[in-house]
Amino acid sequence: MIEIINTDYPKIPVSTVLFDFDGTISTLRYGWEKIMEPMMIELLSECTADSTSIKNNIEETVRAYIDESTGIQTIQQMKWLAEQIKPEGNDPWKYKAEYNRRLMEVVSKRRNDLTSGTARREEFLIAGSEELLKALCEMGADLYVASGTDDHDVKAEVHALGLSKFFKKIAGAPQGAENCAKEDVIHELLQTGVSADRLAIVGDGKVEIMIGHEKKARTLGVASNEEAKQGINPVKKQKLIKAGADVITGDFLDLNVIMRFFKGER
Repeated sequence: MIEIINTDYPKIPVSTVLFDFDGTISTLRYGWEKIMEPMMIELLSECTADSTSIKNNIEETVRAYIDESTGIQTIQQMKWLAEQIKPEGNDPWKYKAEYNRRLMEVVSKRRNDLTSGTARREEFLIAGSEELLKALCEMGADLYVASGTDDHDVKAEVHALGLSKFFKKIAGAPQGAENCAKEDVIHELLQTGVSADRLAIVGDGKVEIMIGHEKKARTLGVASNEEAKQGINPVKKQKLIKAGADVITGDFLDLNVIMRFFKGER
């Protein structure tokens, strides 16, 4: 079931659709917060009171920050961590490397389970997502992925789920750079002839929805329940509405109704 928040989206079919990946299509990284949170708390707790700006309520502050920053580049989250820890010259990239090491222990196992056949692809896909990709391709739309996940990892994860064939381009966070892949790809599309009224942005994070809304593209907010892989996460829903989503869904099971949004129909 979808919920239309704003009826003032273009009444013509899209030509191009940009998807976020994690939490929007894939759940391979589900639970990343449970890895980032204890790492941040651990590192902050090791600091002396004089060297950290968070002297009290470390756990509460970390949880609030992670909740607020979901969807941005990982390096930006690690820069926040480094600023809390200090002293001068603290390197956020070393924190990013450690976080990725811990996270990939989980993600690599899931990918290996897929490759070996121990797990099925459906176990790591938001319900109805592959059917939506097929329908959009049959409609003639060009599909793209832009993610805050490192570029080589998001490409590997799209491939592991057997979805590479649907996308013209898959872009993640560039190595050693702080560029926002989502913003970069949207800018590139608009600069190379895609009109905003023919562009749709699909994602479960406020970052891509805010950018899409600002650029006057139509926006589909995916308030996914990643554990169940279907249904609405009410916390995500409120964030996505606030970010400017035209339409909210928790999954893609109501395909015919969702396709009307992409076709510009009521």
